[in-house]
Amino acid sequence: MHRAGLRVVAIDAAQFFDFEHRAKQRLEKDMKLRVGIVGFGNFGQFLAKRLVDRGHTVIATSRTPYDEVARSMGVAFYSDPNDFCEEHPEVVLLASSILSCENVFKSIPVQRLKRNTLFVDVLSVKVFPKQMLLRQLPPEVDILCTHPIKCGWGEDPRRQKRVEAFLKFFREEGCSMVEMSCEEHDRQAASTQFITHTVGRVLGAMQLAPTEINTKGYDALLNLVNNTTNDSFDLYYGLFLYNQNATDELERLEAAVDSVKKQLFGRLHDIARKQLFPDSPARTQLPAPVVPASPSSSASSASTVVSAAAGAASDSNGSHVGFGVREGLVGKDGGGSGPAIPSLLSAVGGSQNESSL
Repeated sequence: MHRAGLRVVAIDAAQFFDFEHRAKQRLEKDMKLRVGIVGFGNFGQFLAKRLVDRGHTVIATSRTPYDEVARSMGVAFYSDPNDFCEEHPEVVLLASSILSCENVFKSIPVQRLKRNTLFVDVLSVKVFPKQMLLRQLPPEVDILCTHPIKCGWGEDPRRQKRVEAFLKFFREEGCSMVEMSCEEHDRQAASTQFITHTVGRVLGAMQLAPTEINTKGYDALLNLVNNTTNDSFDLYYGLFLYNQNATDELERLEAAVDSVKKQLFGRLHDIARKQLFPDSPARTQLPAPVVPASPSSSASSASTVVSAAAGAASDSNGSHVGFGVREGLVGKDGGGSGPAIPSLLSAVGGSQNESSL
């Protein structure tokens, strides 16, 4: 009904009974992605299964045929990367190994993808894939270096929304999200992931085995060996080759081992000196060893004979007993095969009878 001077322009009309449900469906649909996985090995399959479970559409390609495995997960598999790219995934996820990443990437016909495709890498190093993608992809393409580290999708709200939709998947899977530069990631990863793998492989090379008296610490070491040696050596080598900080960390590890060894043998040296010179001041230095004049002397040519000042001991009858030093062990004339320094020098300090040695 109209009155003079009054015109109705809007009414509060009732909405459809399922209006909120439809709106929610539209919102959820907007957050779902079409993800293409390049490299469908163990980790690619791991991600694919969880992406499908979250309602995303997943396609995959790999040099190895995984048709049956993909089909069982609800993933469309394409052996030909051209066919894969013509499906126009919104997100291309690089899940190949570190060593093969560049060759695999070069096999992708990027020109068949949409210009604003989001490329995501999941490698354990970050500077290398970041530089590779920035160097070889056109500027219109977005890049997400995950652990996750993000760079390069500009201010376009639609593209930011797509990135957030992808990151939401990781949040829903319980991942902790830490934003940092690729360079900082590799610096930290070298002192965590690479060192962990290195120590695990060193202990694995020692062939550690369970014992009847395992401690919790030893069990932890066995678990470390199991976790690291189950990964391929190519993965470990990739962590070394493609992280410029790995060499520095390896040198630090070697220096730390040498430092601990020096502490051990330095303390052993102090014990030996105190036993040889119980009345000497703490800072008295041992005299330099005297090398035999000729190989025909009573001592072995491979040994060093300690002079009287350093311990050419005489027994109660005045006869002399010489001690050869070789490879950190002290033994009776001729010897690197004798007992270790503390036990032998205890005998020298406690009794100078040759029979006591």
